[in-house]
Amino acid sequence: MFCLQRISRNIIPKRNFMKSAIRKDEHDLGGEPGKNLPFDIHNRYKFTLIYTAFISIGMAIPFLAVRHQLLK
Repeated sequence: MFCLQRISRNIIPKRNFMKSAIRKDEHDLGGEPGKNLPFDIHNRYKFTLIYTAFISIGMAIPFLAVRHQLLK
């Protein structure tokens, strides 16, 4: 019994701290999917263009770096 009281005393303050930290958070992450993303996902064509450009640039960087080194 003593062990359970000791454990509960250690857990409860941490739980209360986490609840207060969550309440003080300014971000609203719940509800609408994609609301926490830095770009709009509701316009299908704009999203496709931005996504394609982002992935293409990321995939092209290593090839451009090798080309640059070979031309030096």
